[in-house]
Amino acid sequence: MSSAVAQFQRAAPVEAGRPPSAAPVGPAADSAPLAAPPGTESPTAAAISEIEGAFTPVGLFVRADIVVKAVLVLLILASFWSWVLIIDKSMVFGALKRKANTFESSFWSGRSLDDLYAQHSHTADQPFTAVFVAALREWKRSFEAGPPKEWQLAGLKERVEKAMNVSIQREVEKIERGLGYLATVGSTAPFVGLFGTVWGIMTAFQAIAARQDTTLAVVAPGIADALFATALGLVAAIPAVVAYNRFLNEVGRYTVRLESFAEEFWTFLSRQLDERTR
Repeated sequence: MSSAVAQFQRAAPVEAGRPPSAAPVGPAADSAPLAAPPGTESPTAAAISEIEGAFTPVGLFVRADIVVKAVLVLLILASFWSWVLIIDKSMVFGALKRKANTFESSFWSGRSLDDLYAQHSHTADQPFTAVFVAALREWKRSFEAGPPKEWQLAGLKERVEKAMNVSIQREVEKIERGLGYLATVGSTAPFVGLFGTVWGIMTAFQAIAARQDTTLAVVAPGIADALFATALGLVAAIPAVVAYNRFLNEVGRYTVRLESFAEEFWTFLSRQLDERTR
């Protein structure tokens, strides 16, 4: 047995003058930080800040190639002009509703048609006054040569009704201006962004082939540029689609209101015509 102990001592020599040390135990050992593996370095705060800055919208735009930059600029301009139209149309519809309420209150207040015609004949700045002036102008022209004969009544009614219908169509076309642009942006912006995405992925694959490296540091920038183009396309398309649907409903409701006023006004004129021809 003594020979076995001697062999064990020779197999595990101890440095001269230094007693053997055991593994640390206790609270101090539990709270001691783990050392980094040899050959690895933790990123500094400056490096982390540089990486985060590279993946901001500005950093992604600066790092993108010329094709992706062109796509991003096109989407930014489309989104900007969409918001200009959205704000403008919102203000226009609000003003149209207020003017319509004011005119209808004045029309049904009992004022004479001649007074209303004199007030709005030169300043028909909204659809209701335009329809009113168009109908009454045709009405007055028919009475310039005296009261129409009985056989002329059908032609008079047709002319007045036609004048109001043409005025309604013209005014609705004015209100709908710009909605086609919103529909175009809403339908095409995602595909434009998708084109930038495809091009960015192709650029990422080219970087992989050139550097013969598939690490995340090589792949991530190109993929980030590609996904940024897709996100920007959706940012441009979603508000345009929502605004287009909203304004389309507003135009429909306003057109129904305008046509109802035209029918009521035409009923009033027909009653006046019947009274004059008796």
